[in-house]
Amino acid sequence: MMLKRSLALGLSLGFVVTAAFAQQPNRGGTPEEQKACSRDVARYCKAVMNADDLTVLACLQQNRTKLAPVCLKVLTSHGV
Repeated sequence: MMLKRSLALGLSLGFVVTAAFAQQPNRGGTPEEQKACSRDVARYCKAVMNADDLTVLACLQQNRTKLAPVCLKVLTSHGV
């Protein structure tokens, strides 16, 4: 069960991407999902925006109450 949860979490992380990430290979998520959270990542997670997806996701989760509705929708649609 823990392995399934870790795998599901890992798969859902790929959508958290900023414009800076879009230039880097091996980043997941649709362009729409990337755009939906790019402002929030730049605003609340600037210090970690070039880190791995897990770090950025953790930052977004810490700032969940401040996120734009469109970014929050992306997170919740991926079960995060």
